[in-house]
Parts: sequence; C-alpha cells; structure tokens
Amino acid sequence: MASPDKQGRRDILFTVDVEEFDTALEFGHDIPLSEQVAVSTRGLTSLAERFDMIGARTTLFTTANYALHEPSLIRKLAQKHEIASHGYYHTTFEPADLLKSRLALEELLNQPVTGFRRARMGFVDPNDLQQAGYQYNSSLHPTWLPGRYNHWGEPRHPFQERGVWQIPASVTPRLRLPLFWLSLKNFPFAFYKRLCRQTLRTDGFLNLYVHPWEFTDLSDYEKIPGYVRRHSKDQLLDRVENLLRYLKPLGEFSTMGDFTQQLKSHSR
Repeated sequence: MASPDKQGRRDILFTVDVEEFDTALEFGHDIPLSEQVAVSTRGLTSLAERFDMIGARTTLFTTANYALHEPSLIRKLAQKHEIASHGYYHTTFEPADLLKSRLALEELLNQPVTGFRRARMGFVDPNDLQQAGYQYNSSLHPTWLPGRYNHWGEPRHPFQERGVWQIPASVTPRLRLPLFWLSLKNFPFAFYKRLCRQTLRTDGFLNLYVHPWEFTDLSDYEKIPGYVRRHSKDQLLDRVENLLRYLKPLGEFSTMGDFTQQLKSHSR
C-alpha cells in the first residue's frame, strides 16, 4: 500500500462521472437518450465554469456513449482536464467495454486515456483492466452502502494490483463515512467540509466524485427520491465552489493521471 503524502504533498482529486442521465430511468422516468444527454450537458457546462473560476483541474470519467454524443464539449474540456473512461454505456457493462471505451475516447481526443472508473463503483477484474491497457482504476469505494455493496474491509489508500494502481474513493479514517456525492448533498455542509479537511490531512489525498446531472433543475423528476434531488442546480454549484475554495489552501488540485504518476515515482 502506498502513501501519497511521501513528500508532504496533499492532492485534491475532485472528479466527475460524466454519463447519460439514466438515474431518471432507474427511478421510473421514461425519458429518451437525447434528454439524458442534454441534462448532463447542462450540468457539466455549469460545473466546468466553476472549475475555471477557481483554477481547479480535475478528471472527467466519461462514458464513450456520452462523449460521442457531445464530442466538441469533451474535446474542449480535455484541453484543461483529464478525460478517463467510465465504460461505454452507463446502464450496462461487459469486460470488452474496457478496451472498446478506451479506444473510442482515444480516437475522439487523439491522446492517451489511462484511467477507468466503473459505473456505480462496481467491481472490475484487475486482469481485465491490465489487459485493456489502463494504468489506474478508481472504482473502489471502501465503505458499506446498504443495497449496493459492502467494501468495509478494503484498503482506503492506493495500492497496486496486477500492475494497475487502485485509487479508492475517500472515506473518513475511522468510521469510514463516505464523502461521495450523496454526502455532499445531505450532510450538514460545515460538518462535511470538516470531514474532507480531516481526511485530506490524514491521508494526504482526497478523492471525491459527483455527476453532472446533479447540477441541473431536477424538480420535474418527481420519482427520484428527495435525498437525490436536494441541493441541485445553483445550490449545489455554490456548495461545490465553497468546498473547493475551502480546500484550495490545504492542497493541490490534481488529475487522477498526475496523481498516479506520483504514486509510481514514490513506489520505486
């Protein structure tokens, strides 16, 4: 297991899972793919503007399906941020999608794609990741989410597996409270910021993630539970900007690819 804080550096990895807005489908709304893409595009555009205001670089884990529907936007964002794979589609996954999505994104961007995160933080065989040519995977959420998964005993810090760096999403050191998108929405905000600060100081890195569709008006999607819809659009954009300004003096905004290169150099 590697310590990313080997030379006193603290890395802030505020990442975005860019995908079709299929959460609406999951909760019973019947909306076409065009609407799913449009919702995510509105949110991603607004969120990227806040990143620009703060000077934050990030990693955008995008499905190939979304990227191919919004090629100009993804190419534009790739000039400042890292683009990584979130699979080919968000609703389905096959091991073959690992290579297929990477190649599709590389062809679109004309640059290497080295990282992967599976939709809904699902398990991915490290052998499949290695064979598909990835250098890192950020699909592990080392906590317990009822009805989803129980990864309580998994490592909280980066580690190598079959030559691929596994970079877990951040949870608090002792209780393993998740610091993911639902916590950002539902925890008291001052409490959430303190948890992020403490985790960053303890672990030397902070790996958070959100979705673009959260930053749009979700009031029309009434079947989606309130704990998912709350603090959407401008409220959540303001909350993210506040969080990033709060964290900025405590570390450096990094892409996942740059962070992986640090891990490689420290492990030699």
